[in-house]
Amino acid sequence: MIEDFAKNIPSVLQHKSGIVFYSGRAAFSGRRKLYILGLNPGGDPTKQASNTVEWHTSKVLREKPDKWSEYSDESWEGKPPGKHGMQPRILHLLKNLNLEPGEVPSSNVVFERSRKASDIAWGQLAEVCWPFHRSVIRQLQPRVILCLSPKVGDFVRKKTCAFDQIDCFVENNNHRSESTCFANHEGLKVIQVTHPSWVDWTNPEADPSKLVLRSLKP
Repeated sequence: MIEDFAKNIPSVLQHKSGIVFYSGRAAFSGRRKLYILGLNPGGDPTKQASNTVEWHTSKVLREKPDKWSEYSDESWEGKPPGKHGMQPRILHLLKNLNLEPGEVPSSNVVFERSRKASDIAWGQLAEVCWPFHRSVIRQLQPRVILCLSPKVGDFVRKKTCAFDQIDCFVENNNHRSESTCFANHEGLKVIQVTHPSWVDWTNPEADPSKLVLRSLKP
């Protein structure tokens, strides 16, 4: 099935520096409870010019283990796998949900790499990439789409018509940032959470795990 999803990657982005699949074959098959979506791949598109969408997709389809995950199995910035940046925070969340990283479909709304989301035409590219995500949602039928940041959440909510707020979590700190769960009329839930690049989810005061766990219950 992952090969079918790969056919929906926009041809205009194949030779751009970027990533589509943050998890492998096992995650993008069958029925899955959770689909994780970030903004877009970070890094340096100049230094990583050879790391194109096409190149990375080929590695996932042909070389990576079935239960591979970008968050648990890849070294970022020379650090041990799973130990840099947002990796430990994503892994902390998944552990609390009793989910294996290599079995959770993960991607970004936009596939092109940039240092900051503002460096690219994010909104336009999100529309270009949406047919891929629409296909994943239809085939894998997740109960919950976890959106890393309100910007991602706003976009996905509009696309899925998830407008009914049903739950929220407010950080128990000075920031008082909110993570919010919405649902559409078909029961699909969209959660927009604080971005784990900015917020330490391993801190109990800022951990959205319980909100996500509640949303995953039938």
